[in-house]
Amino acid sequence: MQTEKFDFYNSSTLKSYNLDEKIRYQLKMLDGLDTFTRKHSENVASITCRLCEHLHLDKGFTIYCTTCAYIHDIGKIFIPPQILQKTSALTDEEYKIMKTHTTIGYEMCMKDLKLRPYAAGALYHHESLDGSGYPNAILGEKIPYEAQIIRVADEFEAITAKRQYKSHIGIIETLHILIEHATPSNKNQKVGKIDKKILKALFKVVIDDTEYEICVRSDYLAFLKDEIKRLKEACKYYNKMQTTSNPNKKEYFRQGAQYLLHANEEIHKIPIILEELSEAYKVRSTHIEKLYDEVKQIKKLRV
Repeated sequence: MQTEKFDFYNSSTLKSYNLDEKIRYQLKMLDGLDTFTRKHSENVASITCRLCEHLHLDKGFTIYCTTCAYIHDIGKIFIPPQILQKTSALTDEEYKIMKTHTTIGYEMCMKDLKLRPYAAGALYHHESLDGSGYPNAILGEKIPYEAQIIRVADEFEAITAKRQYKSHIGIIETLHILIEHATPSNKNQKVGKIDKKILKALFKVVIDDTEYEICVRSDYLAFLKDEIKRLKEACKYYNKMQTTSNPNKKEYFRQGAQYLLHANEEIHKIPIILEELSEAYKVRSTHIEKLYDEVKQIKKLRV
């Protein structure tokens, strides 16, 4: 049976750039990261790349920014595993150690000539426009634009991803959290933690992905519909086979049912398979309806 496949963080955009050997060197640095951090870094890079496209940034900067995003957490190589992979909340002291991944990553980049051009992503991706970030609590335009973009991608991926230490949080809820982060915390401030324009670009990225998911799941739904139609026809033959006492007719109906089955399907399981497919169709139809509603909600969001 055909399987339903969907990858929210589609990497086709990144592949279109045909990254050269120099950039591939930076990406190899991810090999030293733990599985969760590596996957997080890859997802952040994918989102960053697409944010750049929606912000209409040129190809050169997009490639640069994407590479910065790939290695933004490279400093976590030197964070103790018992802190990096802790399943409960970090203590103040542990959080202090965790925050050093920014300066450690920066130092790693500066010591390597091939990584040096991308050091800004590692150092500044936790800085906030309102000065509440770390490690240097710098303000506004003093934060490199690539780091501002990575910050939004990083927060979005970190909140929505299924990590080892917390449960999944929905897309809409995540976007509301980011809207709060883009809103000044008091009347005396003009900016929040993240840039509103970049956040609006993220809305477009999420809408694109959700509509892509609808498309993929709709194709699979059409496949299920055809399978249900086939099994219903087979079930007619099966039921007649079960009720007739005439040996010739029984064999005729058996052959009719068998003709409609795939090689791995057994005649006596036709009713069970049909029931399973019908339930799968119902569940996936409901999910697609929810995705359509999600797109409507995102389009109504305001920053």
